[in-house]
Amino acid sequence: MSARLIDGKAAALNIRQRVAECVADFQQRVGRPPGLATVLVGEDPASSVYVRSKNRATAEAGMISFAHNLADTTSQSDLLDLVADLNTDERVDGILVQLPLPPQVDPGRVIATIEPSKDVDGFNVANAGLLATGQDSLVPCTPLGCLHLLKSQLGSLEGLNAVVIGRSNIVGKPMALLLIGENATVTVAHSRTRDLPAVVRSADIVVAAVGRAEMVRGSWIKPGATVIDVGINRLPTDDGKSRLVGDVAFAEALEVAGAITPVPGGVGPMTIAMLMRNTLVAAYRRAGLADPEGL
Repeated sequence: MSARLIDGKAAALNIRQRVAECVADFQQRVGRPPGLATVLVGEDPASSVYVRSKNRATAEAGMISFAHNLADTTSQSDLLDLVADLNTDERVDGILVQLPLPPQVDPGRVIATIEPSKDVDGFNVANAGLLATGQDSLVPCTPLGCLHLLKSQLGSLEGLNAVVIGRSNIVGKPMALLLIGENATVTVAHSRTRDLPAVVRSADIVVAAVGRAEMVRGSWIKPGATVIDVGINRLPTDDGKSRLVGDVAFAEALEVAGAITPVPGGVGPMTIAMLMRNTLVAAYRRAGLADPEGL
C-alpha cells in the first residue's frame, strides 16, 4: 500500500485564485482593496523569508501590503504604539506581527493589543474564545489550512476519530476545536501522553504538530488513516547540509496511511493561502458585507 499524497501547493493555489477574484469584487463594492499590515522586528532569517512571502502573496492577490520592518532594538512601547496606529488605520484590514519577537517584547501584550477584527493570525484571546465557543471568528491560519486539506480528502469528518499531537495555542488547540466543530471525536495528545503510539494507532485522522523531527513512526499509523504533518524540522545530511522533514517519518507512514501531506509542499503553502483568506474575510466583515462564498 502507498498513501495518496495530499498536494498542499495545488490546494493553496486554488484558494489564492479565489481570493483574488473576491478582492476584485470587494474593491468594486467598497472602493478600495483590502490591506494587510505586516510587522517584522529584527532580522531573523526565517522570519524575514516568511514575511516577504506573505507580502508577495498579498500583492499577487491584488491587496495592498503595508510592510513595517523594525530594528531588533525596538522597544515594547514603540511596537505597541505602532499596533495601536494600525488598529485605527482604515486602509488596514489585517495586522500580522511576525513571531518570535526579541526578548524585550512580550508577545502576549502585543497580540492582546491587536484589534480582534484585524487579528488575521487568530491569536487574540477574543478570537480564541469565539472559536472555543463555536462562534464565527478569525481562525489561526495553519489549523484552518489543515482542516481544508482534511475535508478535501474525506468530505465529512463526522464521527471519525482524530488525534492531534501537540497542544500549542497556534496549532494544536485550535486544530482540536475545528475538528470538534466538524463533529469528529478528538483526542489531544503530546509528548507526555502515556503509550502515545497506541493512542495514535486508534485514529482515522492524525495531525502531527509537536515540533520533533520524525517523531511519529509508520508503525503508529492506523492502516488507511489520513495524516497531516504540520512539522518543519531540519536534519543534518552526510554532506554537511540539511534536509527538511516533518514530525512524521514520511517514508514509513507512506506505506501505511491512506493519504499524507509531504514536507515540504503540504501544510506550508496552505498557511499563507489562509492568511490571504483571513485578510479578505476581515475586510468583508469590517465593511459590513457577508463573507465571500467559497472560502
